[in-house]
Amino acid sequence: MSEASGPDYFALFGLPESFEVDGEALAERYRELQREAHPDRHAGGDDRERRLAVQEAANINEGYRVLKDPVARARHLLERRGLPMNDETDTTMDPSFLMQQMELREQLAAVREANDPFAALDELRRTVDAAAREQREALAADFADGSQEALERAREGVRKLQFLHKLAAEADAVDEDLTEAS
Repeated sequence: MSEASGPDYFALFGLPESFEVDGEALAERYRELQREAHPDRHAGGDDRERRLAVQEAANINEGYRVLKDPVARARHLLERRGLPMNDETDTTMDPSFLMQQMELREQLAAVREANDPFAALDELRRTVDAAAREQREALAADFADGSQEALERAREGVRKLQFLHKLAAEADAVDEDLTEAS
């Protein structure tokens, strides 16, 4: 298994290369790095120094975005371990998860017609939140294991978590629509 040659956001933030990240330590280190690299601190420098400062600040922002988000963090870990994801070719899914996806989508579609749409939406959210939490735990275990087999499971787990996050965002949009209509 080859290692990735792209940016190492874990090293940039001085954090262990792990799926589980201490959110407080990440935020604190982000603020420190931003203070050190802020382009205003290099305002007196030449064009090259200012351009490098802007690039460094952008790299810090991107690293923070990646490490803060579980899906992006998992994708970054897979890249670091030489197994980048390709959304166009990585499409195989566990049949039982595909059935769960269809059921959850049907449940979301039925929310608007429910006797109590807000209660139906809350139930859906609890189901999606529990499934996402379970998936994050499985990803943490697979990355901690680190074997080729575990990393292949992690690739599928990332796709599952992406779906759950997308469904949660769609549920939020339905909630906004229901709230505006009431």
